[in-house]
Amino acid sequence: GHNHSNGGFDRTRMTQGQEHHIAETHGQFTVAVKNGEERTDFSWSEGRIVLSNRRIILFSDDGNRTISLSALTGISGAADDNHSIVALAEYLSLWVGEDMLVVVADDHTAFRTSLYDTLLGEQMLRAKHPAVKGGVVSNESWKKARLSVDTDSLTVTLQSGTSVSIHLAEISAVQTEKRTVAGAERPIIAVSHAVDGQGIETHLTGPPSTQLFTKSFLKHGERRSKTDAELSPEEKEVLMALYSGVSPFRIPEFVGQEVEAVEATYERLIELGLLDRVRVRNEVTLTASGRTIATEATTDR
Repeated sequence: GHNHSNGGFDRTRMTQGQEHHIAETHGQFTVAVKNGEERTDFSWSEGRIVLSNRRIILFSDDGNRTISLSALTGISGAADDNHSIVALAEYLSLWVGEDMLVVVADDHTAFRTSLYDTLLGEQMLRAKHPAVKGGVVSNESWKKARLSVDTDSLTVTLQSGTSVSIHLAEISAVQTEKRTVAGAERPIIAVSHAVDGQGIETHLTGPPSTQLFTKSFLKHGERRSKTDAELSPEEKEVLMALYSGVSPFRIPEFVGQEVEAVEATYERLIELGLLDRVRVRNEVTLTASGRTIATEATTDR
């Protein structure tokens, strides 16, 4: 059901009404970027992570830290170059202006879902669905719609009563485009996904923050689907080993595969844009999307 994350409270707009408790978990957190500078000397604090309809509060022996939801300027949960963080495969980066906090919640999926549900649930925007169906542009008009968030899907309910669930696992692309909506040019989110096996595009546009968090939630799906469809367990294993810092030359013995098989895997991973070829024939390095997938593969275990 959709009432799983708001603790039975009626959620009004975040800025109005009484503050109420939505979710609580335990975990680790740190400030990884301060004033736009990546910190190399950060240390992790541990403690309770509490979400209300207005803010996230991080309680620890090192003192408490509050992030106002209205001050959030970005959320992501993908890999980056910082291995000390990436080793923790499931985390959320919370951006507030030039600062980024990394939160590793024990109950990552539930916490992430509650957070997005708080930011997006019941928010109004405009949707065009289907905007493209089976490759053909439809003549659907933009309609008012509201969002609801579940663990692995975003449901868009149009004012006309139709609703579409965009399942994260069915998303193949999330793009930002410019389109004319109600006589003005606006940035829209174009989501390519499958409904009952058919390729569809749903277009969404709304207030900047709603748009930002919607895109960020849908991106979790885009990254996952790119990989899972295409990589065999053996290929994922090679990617993971490279990702955890094993030298390309030691990979075959490390994963227990023949040298030829591993080299064939390198070729395929280069083709998929997950590895870059460096200098010698079989010296390779992960690309950004290769790293993203490796992080997600760790998560899936």
